Amino acid sequence: MWLLRLLAAILVVAIGVGLLIYTLTGNRYYLTLCWRLFKCGIVFALLVFALMFIERLAIIPL
Repeated sequence: MWLLRLLAAILVVAIGVGLLIYTLTGNRYYLTLCWRLFKCGIVFALLVFALMFIERLAIIPL
């Protein structure tokens, strides 16, 4: 779980830095990069939450 939190923090920092660089330079490449990072982060988070939900549903009988 700590690895997921670390990846989420790195993702937020990367998006923030990309938006800061976009505001300083005006280069739209950084804006599209931030949008791609955001979309991939959302998809990854949904997959992790789906796996956690499936794990809760899967009751393994002894």
